[in-house]
Amino acid sequence: MPTQLDAAATLTHLAQSDPDIYQMIRSEEERQETTLEMIASENHTSPAVMEAVGSCLTNKYCEGYPTKRYYSGCTYYDAVEQLAIDRAKKLFNCQFANVQPHSGASANTAVFFALLEPGDVYASIVLSEGGHLTHGSPVNLSGKWFKPVHYPLVYDEKRPDWGHIDYDAVRALCLQHKPKLLICGYSAYSRIIDFPRFRAIADECGALLMADIAHIAGLVAAGVHPSPFPHCHVVTTTTHKTLRGPRGGLIMTNDPDLATKIDKAVFPGTQGGPLMHVIAGKAVCFGEALRPSFKDYAKQIVANAKVLAAELTAKGYGIISGGTDNHLILLDLRKTDKELTGKAAALWLEQAGIITNKNTVPKEDRTPFVTSGLRLGTPALTTRGLREPQIRQVADLIHRTLASRGDEKTIAVVRADVAELARQFPMAH
Repeated sequence: MPTQLDAAATLTHLAQSDPDIYQMIRSEEERQETTLEMIASENHTSPAVMEAVGSCLTNKYCEGYPTKRYYSGCTYYDAVEQLAIDRAKKLFNCQFANVQPHSGASANTAVFFALLEPGDVYASIVLSEGGHLTHGSPVNLSGKWFKPVHYPLVYDEKRPDWGHIDYDAVRALCLQHKPKLLICGYSAYSRIIDFPRFRAIADECGALLMADIAHIAGLVAAGVHPSPFPHCHVVTTTTHKTLRGPRGGLIMTNDPDLATKIDKAVFPGTQGGPLMHVIAGKAVCFGEALRPSFKDYAKQIVANAKVLAAELTAKGYGIISGGTDNHLILLDLRKTDKELTGKAAALWLEQAGIITNKNTVPKEDRTPFVTSGLRLGTPALTTRGLREPQIRQVADLIHRTLASRGDEKTIAVVRADVAELARQFPMAH
C-alpha cells in the first residue's frame, strides 16, 4: 500500500524551489508514519481531502456568499461552497450551514458576535473540567468581552453520575444568572451530552442554546452520539477531529433569523475572504462522512476508546467519570501517582512515540502548563485501522512508559515497539 512518504515524491516543485521546507515536510511525514497519534482533537485526513486543500482553489478571493460575491470569476467557487453547504445540511439534518469559519474558534467567535453584546452573560462548563478556550477563558475574547458563568461536573465519586455534567447545578446557575446563551459541548468530556435536558434548562431561564460539538461531530454524523438537533438553536464544530476532514470550522442552525445573523457575523463581521481550498476539502470530508462505511468507522472509534479505558483502569489508572461513551478518556494521574504531572507523562510518551496531551482535571491544583491529567483519544488510531487487539497493545505501551517514570532504556524499547506497530498500519495515500 502506498504511504504518506510515497506521496511526498510528488512534491517535485517544492523540492526544487524550497528544499528546506520540503525536508521539513518529509520529516513530519516520517514522524506521523512512525508514531501513534492519540491527541483526541487530531486525526489523519484522507488523500482526497488533502488534494482539494492543496488545489488551485487557493488562488481566488471570494468575499461574500454563493452568487453574492464582491469579486468576479467565482462561478466554480460558488458551486464548491454550495455543495459543501448542501452536504453539511444533509449530514447533520439541519436547515442552514455556514462553511466559511476558518476554525472552531472562529465559528464560536462569530456566534458570540451574532448573538451577544459586550458584557452579556453566558453559561459554560468550568474550563478546567472540560471546557474550551473560547468558552470563557480570561485570556480569550470570550472571557474579556463577555461575562461567563460556569457550571461544574458532579464531584461525588459515590454517585453513579460522578464525573458527568451536574445538570442540577446547570439549572441552578442559569436560574440565578439568567444567561443570554447556554453552551454545551466540550473538549475533554467523555460522556453522552443530554441535549434535551439542556434545552429544557435554556427554555426555563430564557437562554439560547449553543452546542460546540467540535470533538464529537463525526460521532453525531454517524449516529453514534445523539444529535444536538432539533434541541439546540446553534451548533458549531470543527471539521478535522472525528469528522476526519481539513482544519476548519462550521456553524449550523434551523432558525432562519439566526442563520442571517450568523452569516453576517462570519462575513463581514469577523472574517474576510473564505479559504475556498479548505471549503473544498470540507465538501470532500462531508461526502466521505455520508458514506455507509463512515458509520462503521465511528462505531469503531468508540469501541476502541472503551477498550482503552477498560485496559488502563485494569492497570490502576484513574479515569474521570470512570469510563467513556465517545472517542476520548481523561486520566487523573493523581490517582496513580500524586507526583506525576500531565506535562511529564506527555513528554515521556512522546519520547516513546505515543503522542498525547497534558490536560487539566476537575479540582485541578496545577497550572494549565503542568496539569494533573492526560487526555487520550482513538480517532487517528482508528483511521489507521487499529482495532481492539491493537488498542490493548497500545494500553500496555502507555503503561510501560509511565511506569518507567522516564527511564531512557525502557522508553527506547517501547519506541521500537511503537514503530513496529505503526509500520503494520501505514496511512493510506
